[in-house]
Amino acid sequence: MSISLKFAAARLGLGHRILMQRMRDKGLLGKDNLPAHPDRDKAFLVTRDGQWFHPEHGLQYPRTTRVTAAGLPWLARQLGIEHPLPEPQQDPRDVA
Repeated sequence: MSISLKFAAARLGLGHRILMQRMRDKGLLGKDNLPAHPDRDKAFLVTRDGQWFHPEHGLQYPRTTRVTAAGLPWLARQLGIEHPLPEPQQDPRDVA
């Protein structure tokens, strides 16, 4: 499972444009907003391929960067953001 950079930015308390700029400044994203080191960071940042039809230009194949579940705390550490831990949830299997 992965989340968009926009949702990751909201979870980190930033705007998505600010997050992308800080990730580019740190060398995590290239100028195309795709992972700069896809092999090294594949556990944290992944790309998602999509497709849609444009009436004048035909089929389009956009690629977007997404953050994995393990990537959110990693990204916070990389950018020096204090990331609060989520509230602990009671295990629903606990019946006693």
